Amino acid sequence: MERLNITLDDEPAEKLARLAERMHVQPGTVARSLLSSALDDADPDARNVVALLDGIPAAYERAQLGLEQAKTGETVSLDEL
Repeated sequence: MERLNITLDDEPAEKLARLAERMHVQPGTVARSLLSSALDDADPDARNVVALLDGIPAAYERAQLGLEQAKTGETVSLDEL
């Protein structure tokens, strides 16, 4: 199993927390399930992946921020959410 740390903006994080509360599970459990489903449905064709990434606002900048946060230990595991 691979470990992946994800930082959510306030609005998606709150939505995830509400979903988890309704389901009576931890937010990390919901996040893993949603991510797994999204990956199952994703088209691995490189052209589609590029279009998907281009559709994420400030994706490159956010990825760079995530790298810096990972380097400095400013991450939280999904199990801790």
